[in-house]
Amino acid sequence: MKRIGITIVLAMCLFSYSNAQDYNTGIGLRAGYSNGLTVKHFIDSKVALEGILSSRWNGVEITGLYEIQNRAFNTNRLDWFIGFGGHVGFWNGDHTNWGDKGESYTVVGLDGILGLEYNFREVPINIGIDWKPELNFIGYSGFWGDNGAISIRYIF
Repeated sequence: MKRIGITIVLAMCLFSYSNAQDYNTGIGLRAGYSNGLTVKHFIDSKVALEGILSSRWNGVEITGLYEIQNRAFNTNRLDWFIGFGGHVGFWNGDHTNWGDKGESYTVVGLDGILGLEYNFREVPINIGIDWKPELNFIGYSGFWGDNGAISIRYIF
């Protein structure tokens, strides 16, 4: 009988640990200077991987991020996150005010991200706001600090 009780207590502890995060995976839309799709998946209770497929300047950019996340202001369901990663993009110079007309640009660079997100209890929806600066090393190189967005995800 003691073994059954200990097993139940351990199972409850493990179950509560596995649900320390409000969700495991979220898929949704990202709207800002670059619009697109976002997928965020937790690999640990405070560590997530995020993939972003976005469009800007009549091109496409693929971004991968490693993010650390924690509660903000001791408020349930409100989290802050910070992270880093990289991107590869293909831009069309005809749709920019800085590039050469008729030129296409392949860019490769590093990304940072800093933001807040809130997970609704009543519906499986997550909303977040972030700032994602980029530094391109290949292609049209330079620092891009204007990439901020609002993301809305379906979470499960």
